[in-house]
Formats: sequence, structure tokens, C-alpha cells
Amino acid sequence: MLKTTLKIDGMMCKMCEAYVCDAVRKAVPLAKKVAASGRKREVSFLTEDPVNAEQLRSAINSTGYTYLSMKSVPYEKKALFSWR
Repeated sequence: MLKTTLKIDGMMCKMCEAYVCDAVRKAVPLAKKVAASGRKREVSFLTEDPVNAEQLRSAINSTGYTYLSMKSVPYEKKALFSWR
């Protein structure tokens, strides 16, 4: 599983965050746990496979917001309890 984080400029409110999340869901239909933060200027989501950066850039820029960068890192679900 991969966690992808997009840096995006222009989100000012919760509606902006929702609009950008919808754009990501349309561009990457298999994205899970899509979440945005206007304060951090980022959107993050989980996928099983790598995503196409150009497809995301196009989807975000077409909404009127500015795609700045993308970073994907391996993601492991953290256990609620640790048994030792």
C-alpha cells in the first residue's frame, strides 16, 4: 500500500478541501481515505498501486487550484495494540 501526498495551493475553506478531494477521487477511483488540509496545503490518500502524477496534476489544475508536488511512500497500517 502507498500513501500519496499532494501539495496544493489555493484551498481556503472546508468546501475547497471537499472539492479537491472529489477531484482526486475522480482521477484515482481506487483511492482510499482521501483527506485534505487547507492549512497544510495538502491532500493525502492511500492506493494499492502507484498513481500517475500527470493525471493528478491535470485533475487538480482543472479545478482552479494549483498542483505543487507529489510524494508517495510505502504505508503500513499501524496496529492499535502492540503485543510484546
